[in-house]
Amino acid sequence: MLKRLPLATALFATAAAPAMAHLDPLEHGSLAAGLSHPVFGADHVLAMVAVGLWAAQIATRPGNRAALAVVPAAFVGTMALGFGLAVLGISLPFVEPAILASVIGLGLLVAMAVRLPAGASAAVVAVFALFHGHAHGAELGVAGALSFGAGFVISTALLHAAGIGLGIVATRLAPSVSRVAGVLTALAGVSMVFGG
Repeated sequence: MLKRLPLATALFATAAAPAMAHLDPLEHGSLAAGLSHPVFGADHVLAMVAVGLWAAQIATRPGNRAALAVVPAAFVGTMALGFGLAVLGISLPFVEPAILASVIGLGLLVAMAVRLPAGASAAVVAVFALFHGHAHGAELGVAGALSFGAGFVISTALLHAAGIGLGIVATRLAPSVSRVAGVLTALAGVSMVFGG
């Protein structure tokens, strides 16, 4: 039993160490930090993949094929705007609650396979994107803003592409997969709200 004490102590010490979901951009204001930033935050990954899934669902409606490009582009462009506002010191209210709401909301839109016109869908994701971008900029400050911003824009676009790819495959093989992913995304968002 005494032999296990050092192992248990080491495990508890590791568990008690402070965790960082993202790289510290004040120390890592670089392209690499920007690329990795969205990938290490579950809220960002879930919302960005959900945008891609939703775009793929919307594109199945006749005349809405443009949604595959318009919806993710609206997210990325408005996210960059939110980033710029934060870097300039312009604050937005309720940034973190809006990000959590985006995970739940986008998850529900995918779960219910809501098929709005591409322009309306782009407007919905743009609202959420403004807050995601602002959070990125607020965490960074001015250190390495351009390279960091370029990195997270690229990473976000890649997460959207992953969601679109998953959505297209699901639409062709098993349409319920996207809906299940939407339900799981919304539930994950709810757990983030109550899990702190």
